[in-house]
Order: sequence, then C-alpha cells, then structure tokens
Amino acid sequence: MYIPVILGTARQGRQSEKAAQFMLQKAQEAGLESEIIDVRDYRLEATDNTEISQPAQRLAEKARHADGFIIVSPEYNHGYPGELKMLLDMLFSQYAHKPVGICGVSSGAWGGTRMVEQLRQVCLAFHMIPTGEAVHFPRVQELFDEAGLLKGRSQHGQAKRLLEELIWYARTLKAAREIPG
Repeated sequence: MYIPVILGTARQGRQSEKAAQFMLQKAQEAGLESEIIDVRDYRLEATDNTEISQPAQRLAEKARHADGFIIVSPEYNHGYPGELKMLLDMLFSQYAHKPVGICGVSSGAWGGTRMVEQLRQVCLAFHMIPTGEAVHFPRVQELFDEAGLLKGRSQHGQAKRLLEELIWYARTLKAAREIPG
C-alpha cells in the first residue's frame, strides 16, 4: 500500500521536517510504500485547481496512486499553513474515500492540537476519512536530537496507533473503491 507523508510547511528552519521523517520511517517500518510530499516542491504563485500546471499534474499522479495520506504540519497562529491549503486545493477527486492521519507540530505544549482539529474539517470537505488517532509533537525543538532522532517515547505509541487505524481504513476503503458501480 502506498501512503505518502505530506510535509505541510515550506518555512526555512522548519522543525516539522524532523517529525515528517519520523512518520516516514514509521510508515516504512509498518510495511507501507511511502515518501515525503513536500509543499516546497509544489509551490504555486496563486491558487490553481485547474490540474494543468506541472506541480498539480505531479501531485495528481501521486494522489491517484495513494491508498491514504499522512499529513505532518505545524500549527501557526492556531491553524495550518496556507501553503498546505494551496497544495490540497490543487486537487479534489483524487482524495475522495481515502483515509488521512494528521500529525500536529508546535513549539508550544499543545502539539498542534488546534491545527489537527481544523485540518480534519478541511479533509472531510475533500471526502477524505480522517482517523480518530493523531500524533502530536509538542515543543518540537526539544523532541529531536542533532541527528533528527526522537528523544522521547510517547510519539512511538501514537504513531503505532495512527498507522494501525490508517492501514485498516486504507485496506477497507481500497476494496470498496474497487467495487464496480
């Protein structure tokens, strides 16, 4: 099963890249085919949902092939980054009936909780199925060592639960999408 990790910020010095690498590793350990889809690689000058730009065509191919998604995003000012919304808005039908696990990242104590809740609503509008489980990376600047390795243990359990739920939904929904009619 192919479930890519979407890294939802393009900011310089972004700490969520470490969290995205952690989730990529966990997805691969769970037997998934995965890669990071970085918003930096799909930046547009303005909102474009025509699916004719090269970034939109590349993203559409990956999204069509995907059995689900993991989104890792920081919380900026109680919400998700605009470039993540622009990336998601490039497509629509390619997301339908596919599960999505959301991981929140923040420099504060809440680990992106408000962003996760807001992004679940957006994913529902795309007809995606958000998992009930989430992974939170609070105080991200303290969570990883210089080599990018996670210092603590709680995110390992959170990631395991998210991936178990995500894989169950991905298998179930893939089978349902393959039923003719």
